[in-house]
Amino acid sequence: MNFKLTASMMCADYRNLENEVRMLDEGGIDSFHIDVMDGRFVTNFAMSLNDLSCIAGLTKKPLDVHLMVEHPVNTVDLFLKKMRPGDTVYIHPEAEYHPSGTIMKIVDAGMIPGIAINPGTSVESVVELLHIVKKVLIMGVNPGNASQMFLPFVSKKITKLLALKEDSDIELWWDGACSAEKILKYAPRGIDGFVLGTSLLFGRDKPYGEVIHNVREMKF
Repeated sequence: MNFKLTASMMCADYRNLENEVRMLDEGGIDSFHIDVMDGRFVTNFAMSLNDLSCIAGLTKKPLDVHLMVEHPVNTVDLFLKKMRPGDTVYIHPEAEYHPSGTIMKIVDAGMIPGIAINPGTSVESVVELLHIVKKVLIMGVNPGNASQMFLPFVSKKITKLLALKEDSDIELWWDGACSAEKILKYAPRGIDGFVLGTSLLFGRDKPYGEVIHNVREMKF
């Protein structure tokens, strides 16, 4: 089974971020997921331009930048300047008056455009945007905090998106409460990638490389 894994860096040990990035990189992670929160769109603050710059300087692997901010059109250029062509930027359509305009900024900068869909956001409200993005980040929890429980009603949304994927040039990624059970269930159905946080990767008693290897070797 071919699927990708990205590490949710808001869950990393910031006492030694350089070592965390190195261990994840050597352990076989595919990319680094950077959650940016402004305390307005979500009720939390997390990660910044400095965090992004630091991680970008420590690895050659892609960055996966998730902007949980109000009106990202006003600030996305700041992040794009710190990134490399081929990195991914997700915005929340709910946070923008005209999300397609912000998405085109991301495209023009040479990045991979994506949207993140909150649990309470319907698939029908974002169908048109699926024609101009390359990735869809499906939130299994309400955005803003780690260590939340999966919201079961999101399963129906995943089914709808998987059906739309057949006619769209998009990748579907899972974010939030991503356990081994969820990967075993949804990777065979067509989810392309998973954001690994405290449910599976961080806070374990095993090296990152061992955890990542075990996830890839799960039996389907």
